[in-house]
Amino acid sequence: MTTRHLYLARHGAADAFGKLTGIGHQQASLLGERLAGLPVDAVWHSPLPRAVASAHELARHLPNVPVAEAAELVDHVPYVPNAAETPPSWAGFFDGYDDAEAAPGQRLAEALVARFAKAPETTTTKAPEATTTKAPEATTKGTQRDTHEVLVTHAYPIAWLVRHALDAPPSRWLGLNSANTALTVIEYRNGLPPTIVMFNDMSHLPAGLRWTGFPEGIRP
Repeated sequence: MTTRHLYLARHGAADAFGKLTGIGHQQASLLGERLAGLPVDAVWHSPLPRAVASAHELARHLPNVPVAEAAELVDHVPYVPNAAETPPSWAGFFDGYDDAEAAPGQRLAEALVARFAKAPETTTTKAPEATTTKAPEATTKGTQRDTHEVLVTHAYPIAWLVRHALDAPPSRWLGLNSANTALTVIEYRNGLPPTIVMFNDMSHLPAGLRWTGFPEGIRP
């Protein structure tokens, strides 16, 4: 049975303008070192600059692995809960969201799941050429094998994929935060529910680089 391994990571720490900081570069590089021992097929990233920079930083440790943009990974609100589903601490966040504003995020969330949250399809035995502008293209048809893909994205898309893997109600993406370059791993196989192998794991980061992207507080 073939398995699709998704390695989800939030981008590195960024400044108020969305540019990766020095700490963010360090975090992404350390994540790349952690992933270097895996048979990674592709690195996909959000179109936003902080995710693009993080993907290319970690990819320095993955020679010949293609790096490509995936529009579905852009930062977005995947589901706007109704009043009964909204925790009090989130209530103000959704002020002003009407159906027209919520619809694009919902479409992106559906496209994200449709593209990535599934078992491997018939694929190639030959790894694609590395590129920074085009997605990997199949060259040989008819072979199935495990796939290993890194997705460099944002906290909300990660929360949505975790919620989907757990088959939880749509509003349960709320409160599932991810630290900068923390690693979440989900596995997909045909005929079986998804497996969450780990969530928000920061063991590749030294203590001083952990928990960025979270509110200030006492952390283990």
